[in-house]
Amino acid sequence: MSIELEFIARVRSPYLEKFGIPRQPGLASGLHSRIELLGEYAQADCLQGLEQCSHIWLQFVFHDSLETRWRPKVRPPRLGGNKGMGVFATRSPVRPNPIGLSIAKIERIDTEHVAIDVSGLDLLDGTPILDIKPYVPYVDMQGEAVNQFAEEAPSALNVVFENGAREFCSLWDTRQTSVLGLSELITQVLAQDPRPAYQKGKSGAREYGMTLRPDLSGPVLNIRWVYISTETGLESLTVISIAEVRV
Repeated sequence: MSIELEFIARVRSPYLEKFGIPRQPGLASGLHSRIELLGEYAQADCLQGLEQCSHIWLQFVFHDSLETRWRPKVRPPRLGGNKGMGVFATRSPVRPNPIGLSIAKIERIDTEHVAIDVSGLDLLDGTPILDIKPYVPYVDMQGEAVNQFAEEAPSALNVVFENGAREFCSLWDTRQTSVLGLSELITQVLAQDPRPAYQKGKSGAREYGMTLRPDLSGPVLNIRWVYISTETGLESLTVISIAEVRV
C-alpha cells in the first residue's frame, strides 16, 4: 500500500550544504531558520493558536539523500563510522522512507507572510516539510526515557579564531543585528565536530571548509578551519579564515 503526500512548507536555513549541519536539533540554538508555508497551506488561519506554543515538531523529507539506497545496518558517527547498528536504532538520513522528525523553538510567527521563524533547527536549506505539530510537554517530555547508545551530548570542542577571522567577526557584528555575535554562532556549529566519523581519532592536521548563511537575509560566508589531533588525543580547532561568497 502507498499514499501520496504533499509538501506543505519549505525551510530557509543557514545550512547550505550537509557538511556542518548539527547532527541533532538544539545544538546550535543561536542560528535561526524560517518555515515558509506553500500553496493552499499558506493561510494565516493554519497558524492560529500556534502562538501559545514554544516549540514545534517538524516532519520532513531527507530530500538530499533520495538517491542513496537504504541498508538494514548503518554506521553512526557516534560509533566512529566503523561499527554497525540497525537502521531503526539510529537517526540516519538514509532510511526505507526518507522521512525525518525534528524539533525547533518558535521565535516569531509571521501571519502576513505565513511563516514561522525558529531557532535550533538542524535541517538543510530547502528541506520540504510534510507536517507541523505543536510540542506538548506533558506527553512529549518523558523523564524516564533511556537511550543507552546516546545517553548524553558529545563533548564540545574548544574553538579558537586566528586574528584575521576574529577581525572579520568583529566587523560583521557592527553590521548585523543578531542576538549572538558571529564568532559565537560559528563556535556553536563547529564545536559539535562535523568531521566525517572515519577521520576522527587520526593524528595530524587537516583543513576543512563549509558555507554558512548566519543571517537569512545576509550574505553567504565561506568558513575554513583546521583540526589538529595528536597521538595523545589532544584536539584543537582553529578558524583560519572567513570570507563572503558571491552567489
